[in-house]
Amino acid sequence: MAHDATGSGHAHFGTSAYDLPQTADEITRRTFMAKATVAIGGLIGLGLAIPIVGSLIPDTSSGGAKPSPLDAAGWKELQAATDKAVQISFTLKNKDAYLPEESSPASVWGIKTSLERFKAARPDIFLADGKLNLPFPYSQANVMGFTVFSPICPHLGCRYNYDAANNKFACPCHGSQFDYEGKHIAGPAARGLDPLPLNIKDGDAEVTWIRYRSTIPDRLVVSYTS
Repeated sequence: MAHDATGSGHAHFGTSAYDLPQTADEITRRTFMAKATVAIGGLIGLGLAIPIVGSLIPDTSSGGAKPSPLDAAGWKELQAATDKAVQISFTLKNKDAYLPEESSPASVWGIKTSLERFKAARPDIFLADGKLNLPFPYSQANVMGFTVFSPICPHLGCRYNYDAANNKFACPCHGSQFDYEGKHIAGPAARGLDPLPLNIKDGDAEVTWIRYRSTIPDRLVVSYTS
């Protein structure tokens, strides 16, 4: 008869080291190693999670914002327009920290209006105390008589349309309406249309894309084009 190490007279078949009795020191050491492995794994995961999560947080500073050229044909059409809004396309480029740069088609609505007329029509932008209710310089709100608006309705983020027959903008989602200068005239929107920074260099125009928070009267920046 085979004898086991304990002299019990019974052989141990199909057992492993994990099935054999362990001393207190062995149990403590194994417990420590298991906890250490979990702790190290957690630190590694945290080290990866911080930059990844950080890259998903919108950039609310304009430091990394880069203007995008407006379509030349659309810009020329706006220059020739009189009192009608013109939709101008451009290519929006985005780049996250851990993803390659992506390009997507986008557009803005452009209008031709004098600075004096625009200021009179939009007291929500040009405040009575002389301050500008925009996150960019006064000189970019109306450049050489041109202004461009974000195509996103400030109510809940839908894309509004331009009603050429009535010379106004209207959102198909909840009925918000805005006049030619983007002043809110009807519907649930809490503010007028949002201007975007416009630059004109050597006859060419470029725009900086800004995403504003919807539903609120103030223009709180969610993100800039990176």
